[in-house]
Amino acid sequence: MTGKIVYARSKGFFERFERRPGAIKDNMHYCPGCGHGILHKLIAEVISDYNIQDKTIFISPVGCSVFAYYYFDCFGISVPHGRAPAVATGLVRANPDNIVISYQGDGDLGAIGFNNFIQAANRGENIAVFFVNNAIYGMTGGQMAPTTLPGQKTQTSPFGRSVTNEGYPLKVSEMVAALDSPVYVERTALSSVRNIMNARKAVRKALRNTIDKKGFSMVEFLSGCPINLKMNAREMNEFIDNQMSNYFPLGCLKDIADSRDPIKRPEGVYNSRQVIDVLYPVKVQKGVAPDFRNPSRIFEKERRIKIAGFGGQGVLSLGMMIATMSKLRNFNVSWLPSYGPEMRGGTANCSVVLSREPVGSPVVDKECNLLIALNQPSLDKFLPELKTNGVLIYDSSTIEPPNCGDRIVYAVKASDIAKRIGDLKYANSVILGTLSVVMEDYFLEGADKQDFDRTFEEAIMDCFSSKQSVIQLNIDAFYAGKQAVFKENQPDGAADNYGDCAVKNK
Repeated sequence: MTGKIVYARSKGFFERFERRPGAIKDNMHYCPGCGHGILHKLIAEVISDYNIQDKTIFISPVGCSVFAYYYFDCFGISVPHGRAPAVATGLVRANPDNIVISYQGDGDLGAIGFNNFIQAANRGENIAVFFVNNAIYGMTGGQMAPTTLPGQKTQTSPFGRSVTNEGYPLKVSEMVAALDSPVYVERTALSSVRNIMNARKAVRKALRNTIDKKGFSMVEFLSGCPINLKMNAREMNEFIDNQMSNYFPLGCLKDIADSRDPIKRPEGVYNSRQVIDVLYPVKVQKGVAPDFRNPSRIFEKERRIKIAGFGGQGVLSLGMMIATMSKLRNFNVSWLPSYGPEMRGGTANCSVVLSREPVGSPVVDKECNLLIALNQPSLDKFLPELKTNGVLIYDSSTIEPPNCGDRIVYAVKASDIAKRIGDLKYANSVILGTLSVVMEDYFLEGADKQDFDRTFEEAIMDCFSSKQSVIQLNIDAFYAGKQAVFKENQPDGAADNYGDCAVKNK
């Protein structure tokens, strides 16, 4: 005997909701009168009718529908609060054939996640956003939401929403429709049979656009939350149809999918070897064994370096090059940048600490062994932090000769030399050439004298491996700095007392 099934659960749902904890496996967890159950049915029906279960990814928000993956027989993922469009972007960019549904409530989309949402809309991501607007925070107990109506009472607006104090509700659909990228925006309601049938058509159209790769589609659903709004089913539908719909008019705000060509973005790289090459480019070989140690006694103690100047002078890059040189010779090293709000012309400094032992702190705010100053304000500010018998290197193109007392002082017209080479940004390599002379004059022993220059060249190739054109110019600047440096001050005993570490004078 055979029979015809007239009413049955959509094939877009599991036959039984085995993922739902507890004994109830046939019904959803939503409150009576909640719109989520109605909308879930409409979505499941379309997933089944379009036969896209194996391609569909349903993204659940933080909210009452966070457990939507209990019910849909497709791929499901739960994401942090408000981040559904960001995750959806990654899913559809990684595989353009994915059919991605970003399912969000008014708090998830309109509050914490609004920037993620509006930027995805503006980019025209090929996703379908289903926005459930019930004018209240449902899961957390009925607080005021971004879409709470003027005058509407909630737990956090007991006297009604004040437009003077809290502003007007967000009209999300109108905002999205005003953007160029979205292809379809419609507002519907989950109240009367007529409205639900219109909502059903909107769900189908949004998912058809996604299947056809037409771009961003959004459907807003005015929905009920009878528990938190303290209404029965009839009162809830009247509230939607007579109050919410007055402020949030129903209808299609934008539908230009037919005029758009399918989205075709550059294909991703899936060859594992290519991905590895991009993520982990070949680095310059260190040229030293893991147990290599520079023998000069200067390196027996921690060295603390401060570099300062204007933004745009290569201050941070200079610190990074010194840090890289240290790393290439097996030192433990830290690099800590500090800069003002201006990228160019503002102040900038960085601290570099290198040691054979673990670095205790990356901060250099006193007892500095080496100060490199590229402008007068930096010299004035940081000179007090330089130790007695410490080393100062400064750019004499812009700085007047300082009175430094018992400190080793070297000067070089770094900015002038860099300009002759072709760009002020090479001043940092000129300074490193000067540092090479200082180290050879006072602190390096034996083979370390030649190794400093070799380490610099290795560091330049490491730091600028993606900018081959500047490597040779930096090397030229380095050796120009070695030629142009001049010593201004050599206090008695400086070489023997530098940094409280006995060293060999040249």
